[in-house]
Amino acid sequence: MIAGHAPKPVTARMENHGSSMLKVAMATGQDLFARTGSMVAYEGFIQYEPNPPAVRQMASAWLTGESAPVMKCSGDGLLYLADYGADVVCLNLNNESVSVNGTNLLAFDAHLQWGVERVKGLAKFAGQGLFNVAVSGTGWVAITSRGTPIVVDCGSGADETYVDPDALVAWSSGLKMKAKRSFKASSLIGRGSGEAFQIAFSGQGFVVVQPSEDSTDRLRARG
Repeated sequence: MIAGHAPKPVTARMENHGSSMLKVAMATGQDLFARTGSMVAYEGFIQYEPNPPAVRQMASAWLTGESAPVMKCSGDGLLYLADYGADVVCLNLNNESVSVNGTNLLAFDAHLQWGVERVKGLAKFAGQGLFNVAVSGTGWVAITSRGTPIVVDCGSGADETYVDPDALVAWSSGLKMKAKRSFKASSLIGRGSGEAFQIAFSGQGFVVVQPSEDSTDRLRARG
């Protein structure tokens, strides 16, 4: 009865166990940053450090306003992470950069470069602007989605890709962005903002979109 849910042999640093759980192969010297409280199980010897020094300077600008949004995980074994049943997507960066909504960032290799950044070009639509977490380098990143996401390849066509900001999870940092309002469709599009406000993406890269428009703590404008 339980055989179908048993862990499978490790094939990568990060991989899914089902759609809503992340399995991380931990090893000495390969530390991990993970969302505080996301650990659901582990095997082996793994230690946790809340609010590590590398995070303290970032914490004050973190989107969720939490004092210790990230914990440092180190040791040897298998680590399982989850976020209230949300779908998990693993990204293997190869000298690449991705911008992730802070509420959707589950875990990432500690050696990657990261920081909170203002989303350029959208300030006029959000007062003080929009903030995301930029992660770059070569390594693994795990993000979450409220439901099975769609990953749109923006370089596959000549047309721009338009996304409701309340459904936006992550995107390649090299993409060009601009905001668009469609007043005539304001009663039909963009439920979170009360009017038709979309973000247009173009260039070479991808956009991750979740099937949810819950605007709670998403792309929060900070004063």
